[in-house]
Amino acid sequence: MGRTGRPGKGIPEKRKAALPDYSVYHLKKEEVLRLCAEYSALDLAVSVLFYRSWAAFVILMAGFPVFYRERLRNMKQERFSRMRREFLDGMQFAGTALQTGYAMENAFREALKELRKIYSEDSFIVTEFQRIVVQTGMNVPLEELLESLGRRSHVEEIRNFSDVFLTARKTGGDMISIVRNTIANMRQKEETRLEIETVLAGKKMEQRIMSVIPLVLLGYVSLTGSDFLKGMYHTFPGACVMSACLLLYLLAFWWGKRIMDIQV
Repeated sequence: MGRTGRPGKGIPEKRKAALPDYSVYHLKKEEVLRLCAEYSALDLAVSVLFYRSWAAFVILMAGFPVFYRERLRNMKQERFSRMRREFLDGMQFAGTALQTGYAMENAFREALKELRKIYSEDSFIVTEFQRIVVQTGMNVPLEELLESLGRRSHVEEIRNFSDVFLTARKTGGDMISIVRNTIANMRQKEETRLEIETVLAGKKMEQRIMSVIPLVLLGYVSLTGSDFLKGMYHTFPGACVMSACLLLYLLAFWWGKRIMDIQV
């Protein structure tokens, strides 16, 4: 049976300031270079297909901030999904340790041992569980550490668990039963989310293919029937028509992505 950590003075303010906020995504240098290369290739393709002009390539570079924000949003969502799955694994290990007789603080220590077998040392869950183990060893209350993790993670499931855990500690409820039920609810919600993602996977692939087809057709017509589109290039009326087509294409692409973006 493990020793339950005694209430301490909490996390120092300087320590709180040093803890990571997972809503902030810091891009690595190679990620920034990859995004620049991706947008440059996309900009070049659009400039050639719609305008056949280097001036258009330069002007369309102004759209990079929009592309950057969208890709950054996607990266954040992917990280939140990964954090959610890792936290569920961690709490399942902790719940198993609780059922075998460990105190809650030591259950996290046992869970950390199992997590290190399947996750790397720099992963979200190993880093945070390691911090919890160290801080509880310094008599920092576990509920305060979980509250901090929930606030910094910006993941609804983690915040909900920390709230339930704090309430259970204050009311003195059956901790094992409460943790087990909370984990079961988290697992059910994650399974539902995975089922929806599986169902939508095919539709998302269709949406990507349909998004590429107009560009492929335009490129094919440009190569095989250049005289057919000759009036659309290097003339003001033609540029206006092609710009309207590009805007409609971007609107349809954005609309399709938003329809597929289902949150559980």
